[in-house]
Amino acid sequence: MKRFIIVFCAFALMFSVVTAQQKREFRGAWIQCVNGQFKGMATSAMQQTLSYQLDELQKDGCNAIIFQVRPECDALYQSDLEPWSYYLTGEQGRAPQPYWDPLQWMIEQCHQRGMELHAWINPYRAKTKSPHANARNHVIVKHPEWTFQYDGLTLLNPALQECRDYICAVTADIVERYDVDGLHIDDYFYPYPVAGVKIPDDAYYAANNNGITDQKDWRRYNVDLFIQQLSKTIHAVKPWVKFGVSPFGIFRNKKSDPNGSNTNGLQNYDDLYANVLLWDANKWMDYCVPQLYWEIGNKAADYDELIHWWNNHLVKTPLFIGEDVERTVKHSDPKQTDRHQLAPKMALHQQLPNVQGTVLWYAKAAVDNIGNYGTSLRNNYWRYPALQPVMTHIDQKAPKKPRKVKVLDMDGQQVLFWTAPKGKSWKDEAVKYVVYRFAEGEPVNINDASKIVKITSDTHYELPADAWHNTYVVTALDRMQNESNGVKKKVK
Repeated sequence: MKRFIIVFCAFALMFSVVTAQQKREFRGAWIQCVNGQFKGMATSAMQQTLSYQLDELQKDGCNAIIFQVRPECDALYQSDLEPWSYYLTGEQGRAPQPYWDPLQWMIEQCHQRGMELHAWINPYRAKTKSPHANARNHVIVKHPEWTFQYDGLTLLNPALQECRDYICAVTADIVERYDVDGLHIDDYFYPYPVAGVKIPDDAYYAANNNGITDQKDWRRYNVDLFIQQLSKTIHAVKPWVKFGVSPFGIFRNKKSDPNGSNTNGLQNYDDLYANVLLWDANKWMDYCVPQLYWEIGNKAADYDELIHWWNNHLVKTPLFIGEDVERTVKHSDPKQTDRHQLAPKMALHQQLPNVQGTVLWYAKAAVDNIGNYGTSLRNNYWRYPALQPVMTHIDQKAPKKPRKVKVLDMDGQQVLFWTAPKGKSWKDEAVKYVVYRFAEGEPVNINDASKIVKITSDTHYELPADAWHNTYVVTALDRMQNESNGVKKKVK
């Protein structure tokens, strides 16, 4: 009897976690190239590797990929402004052979799988510490006066308007020519400080300080100008493309600011000159992904402390949490030491009202299923599909509902068809559809994520063999995933 009770309780707990899933949740994963994982890889091999990763991430429940396309003022896409990336072909400026465009290919592959694709650029980094020659059309060669050296890195100078204009021109080119869903930057603003190494910008500060009497305030001002300009640039080209920022996980420590977190580590505001809360207050970001790569109980930067801090202080921008997969499975749950920290971290996500999503660092770690991380996502936490969080500051009007919903027999296969609703602009044009399934006699509730069977850009859905006497509901989604009213169709 005791064994039965234990098994029953375990099953009930699992079921409650699964059915408690939110209908809207950003479920992302970073795919980086700067670590060299694709460098010199043949076209077919890289496509095969990426296809496998995308397939596994789709099974895990991911609905967004953040793909690094500009690691050091170069390109993993066809560009007339910057050279092909060293991290793609092994030689900066050399096109891939056989030729392909990784960004365009990734957009197509992600959209086929119902995922968003966010193009990830590193704004200021012009050259990593990896030794290689620069192409003739690289910004270091064309405009060395725009750059400075710091601890083996070459960086575009955030103090120069020419650099801000240049980065925004590159960004506008990406957004204009590619059907990206988002434009993403990470935590590299001014360089991470190295003891004894000074940022060589005294002359720039003396010549053009804009009346700002503190050099650190001036550096923050420079980055603020860039974030504002980049946000405006993206939305001027395509208003629906989301601008996302992924800052370092600590804004300020309490010893520096009474409103800071109870932590003791490097600080965005003081060390990287990134005033993230100002960007939030001015709505310059469409989403924010602080990198909370530590574990629960870390002495210098406790994950529990930091996720609560960001939940309480980022008040105007959708908040997603950057998760370190490897560190999560490496450390034990402090309250239940026979398991790792995925469960308590996910519990915090579900408990905190402003946390609307997760981004996995990094994609391959989840794909490799270390610590059964991927299995837990697909069987439990991300078992059912999820829509993207709404972005009401961009658009909050839903499209009209689908038309002419009907079931047809196509050579023995029952297919649910519908017609796109009429729309006059991007704000009310349907680009995807959600198909829900309800058993006979079951109340229709499209707020229940477990009833979603498909999120698709197609205007049809092949019904399974057991579809008889079920009720299907089809809704339309616009570019910001505002959802229409549903149209019901009972399969007789």
